[in-house]
Amino acid sequence: MRILSVSVGAFLMTAFAWQATAQVLTPAEIADPEMRALQQAHLAELHVVTAALADHHFPYRFSFSRKLDLTEREQEHNDQRSLQFDRFRGKVVLKITGNYFAAYEAERMTKDERANQTWRDVMLPILQAAVPPFARADAPEAFALEISHHVIRKVLGVDTEFAENVVLILPKASAVRLMDARDEAGRRAAVLEGSTYLNGEAVSFWPGLPPAENRDAQATQATKVSSLRSPPVVVPAAPAKALVTVAAPASVSPDAETRYRDTIAKMLKDLDSQAHFVAYAPPSFMTFRGGQYLELSITTALGTVDGGSQYRLAALAFDRHVAHLVRPVSACFKDSADFTGIDFSTSIHVAGTKGDGEGSQAVEFIFPLSALRSYAEFDLTGQQLIDAGVVLINGERVGLDLQAAEAYGRQGE
Repeated sequence: MRILSVSVGAFLMTAFAWQATAQVLTPAEIADPEMRALQQAHLAELHVVTAALADHHFPYRFSFSRKLDLTEREQEHNDQRSLQFDRFRGKVVLKITGNYFAAYEAERMTKDERANQTWRDVMLPILQAAVPPFARADAPEAFALEISHHVIRKVLGVDTEFAENVVLILPKASAVRLMDARDEAGRRAAVLEGSTYLNGEAVSFWPGLPPAENRDAQATQATKVSSLRSPPVVVPAAPAKALVTVAAPASVSPDAETRYRDTIAKMLKDLDSQAHFVAYAPPSFMTFRGGQYLELSITTALGTVDGGSQYRLAALAFDRHVAHLVRPVSACFKDSADFTGIDFSTSIHVAGTKGDGEGSQAVEFIFPLSALRSYAEFDLTGQQLIDAGVVLINGERVGLDLQAAEAYGRQGE
């Protein structure tokens, strides 16, 4: 049986409840116009969520909070309004953050077990309250939960308490499947379609299941790791001649990110000025179509004259940015053979546009290593590399003709 040590006074708070309206951020406080409009349009649903949770009795005190890693005393004087619409990698998410005042004994519980306990005690009840009101709404596209709990560990023989943060990123379609699940196996399958982290590192909510299997479990979906994105609607891409034969390697072992840590760190340092890596989304491995891909989150900036269709923006992002990264990135992994390829996941921003949504696109270029190496050796053209991989624009697969998209994708054409 798992043993918990409880923060002082936490056991007195099992019947803790709060005013429903106190946990929802007011629309006026949200800077992004689109997110502010969504917050205003869905205030009723947001209050339904907090009202449902007001009647829920958590095993230990839980408080919504805009600031994590707080003590109970600090929480009493901090803002508890945490429910809000937000953006992450081009997707609209419902973000819910809070502090859970239970302290787990590190000597008795592994990090997976601690994450699992917070999942069961806090995250699952929150989703049970949050998913139904939004199941048929146009937003959000995913649910993003970040919950802080506490851990007690002996340091030089003295009990020391510190905070850990558990993150769950769950596409809405997966969240709905979670609500429909009839047993633990069904709930686990739904959650495995999302992404789970402990202090920024991939973790499994089910001890014994490797973290590498706890990300994007369904091979037919391009769901994200450390990414907030719902399963894309996959549509047939334009027919293309098979230029490269891809042999699927064995799955990346659970310690892949540890094994490649130094290589990735050097790549980030050497190529950041050219690649514009996203600081809050470090490189990580994801499963896509049965293979293992290293996802690199980057930002592409285009000029004011570059506006146009999403296809034109994607083509320009490839020609002006991603194509120039292929050779230096491939060189970093020239001897690697235990993962399938690389996902260049870029957020495109066009200068002179207003707000985060206008003139912005989330585009992924997912290429097998064999095709990347052929391109690096000048054996493939840029178009042939595109045809050998998969392109996703805002989560949907597309066929991308670079020349046609750039020539005919301008605004008004």
